[in-house]
Formats: sequence, C-alpha cells, structure tokens
Amino acid sequence: MAESTDKPGSGRHAKRIRSILVTQPKPANDVSPYFAIAEKYGIKVDFREFIQVEPVSYKDFRKEKVNILEHTAIIFTSRNAVDHFFRICQEAKLEMPAEMKYFCISEQTANYLQKYIVLRKRKLFIGQRTAADLFDVIKKHKGEKFLYPCSDIRKDDIPEFMRANGFKFTEAVIYRTVASDLSDLSDVKYDCLAFFSPSGISSLFINFPDFVQEGTRIAAFGPTTAKAVRDAGLELDIEAPMPNAPSMTGAIEAYIRLHHGAEIAKEQARNNKQKA
Repeated sequence: MAESTDKPGSGRHAKRIRSILVTQPKPANDVSPYFAIAEKYGIKVDFREFIQVEPVSYKDFRKEKVNILEHTAIIFTSRNAVDHFFRICQEAKLEMPAEMKYFCISEQTANYLQKYIVLRKRKLFIGQRTAADLFDVIKKHKGEKFLYPCSDIRKDDIPEFMRANGFKFTEAVIYRTVASDLSDLSDVKYDCLAFFSPSGISSLFINFPDFVQEGTRIAAFGPTTAKAVRDAGLELDIEAPMPNAPSMTGAIEAYIRLHHGAEIAKEQARNNKQKA
C-alpha cells in the first residue's frame, strides 16, 4: 500500500470507502473476492472496462508483411493475443505445424491456448507470471525464430530483452487497445477507482479531461500502472502487489482496515447489539 503522510482516518482518508469502481469486466460468477469485500464492509462494488480491444483486420495485418510460418516459436502474454492470433490464422487459412513452440507468460494463458490447439508438453514453455519470469526460459532456446503477437499498446520489456540478447524476433500488432466510451458515468461518483493498466488511466482522462481527484481514492495494480497514476498528477492511495497484499482486493481491504478499522468495528458491534 502506498505510504501517506496523513494519519489513519484523517485528511483525504477520513471519508469511508462506500463505493468502488473496478475498471475490469465483471466476474463471470459470484465467487470473487470483490463480492466478499462488498458484503463484509457494506460497500457497493461496480465493474466497468475502461479500455476495449479492437481487432486489426487481416487486410491491415498483411501490410506488415509478417510470414507467420517462417517462425518457429510464438510468445503469448494474454488471452487477447491468443484469440486474435488464431483469428488471423483462420482468415489466412493457416494451420500451425506440430513442431511450433509456444512460450506463455503464465499457466492461465497456457491453459487458454488449448482452446485452439492440442498441446504437447515438450512444445509448451510457461513463465510464472511476468515477462521477466519467461526470459530465463527463452534464454534456453536461442536458435528459435520468435513471433510476438501483441497490441499497439504494450510494454517494452519483451522487445527490449529479445533485441538486447540477439534473438531472431518479429513483433506483430494484431489488435488495438482503445478507450471505452464512459460518457454515461459523467455524473456518477465513486469513493475509489481501481486501475490495472496505464491504458485505464489514459481512458479516464480521454473521457473526463477535467477530472479532479479530490477525495477519490486511487488504487493501482502493478508498477507501470502506479507510475501512470503519479505521472498523471494523481495521488496513489492503494498500491498492489505488496508483500502484505499480493492482490488488489487484499490491498483495498488493508487500506480499509488501516484508515477505518476502528470505525467499522464500532459499527459492527452496534449492529450485533441491536440484533441480540
């Protein structure tokens, strides 16, 4: 959690968080730690994507003059990359050869890849969670010719690593990340906004160029998102992951306990007394 010069429950932190807008899609089921926080602390939690994905057409992809089958390995960093890569392959009427190698940033991405192909374990290589985790795996495959399907907005870590280490490497933009239309939220106020990418911060100011933070708490997941918050001139109140809060929900709950734990405990005691 980001450090603050204010004492717990004072200054801009004095107002209880009673509403949170999570800038991600709503979970497909009710088993989510966000719903647990909502119930535990009596908080309204809404979900709204601040960014959306638009496909690069096959016609535009061809202009990049990328020959997919000239490559021997593909790097996937998200489900979107998997979906749009195989969309391009389908439109190009390409079938992936059995010897193609796949390097996935996480187990989750690797599992999703099976939606499109049957994987052989020896052809699949998986990182723990971040691109840095995957680099140690990639280093063992110096002879491959890598293809990196990605968005027009992406981190520099993978391209910089590949070039710095002399890998044969091609980057292919197969989808674009654009700001969602949030005009219907113009008169809606939330006590906390939770962001997960720099693109989300950009979308905030594209939609609301006159946005003033005032008492709104800002939560950010990941160092690049945290940097984007500060670069935008906003105060970062809640930061994840942290040693004591590896998840966004854990960081939000830690903030609530720090600044309003005593107030909440008194309120819960009164409610229990009334029920008795």
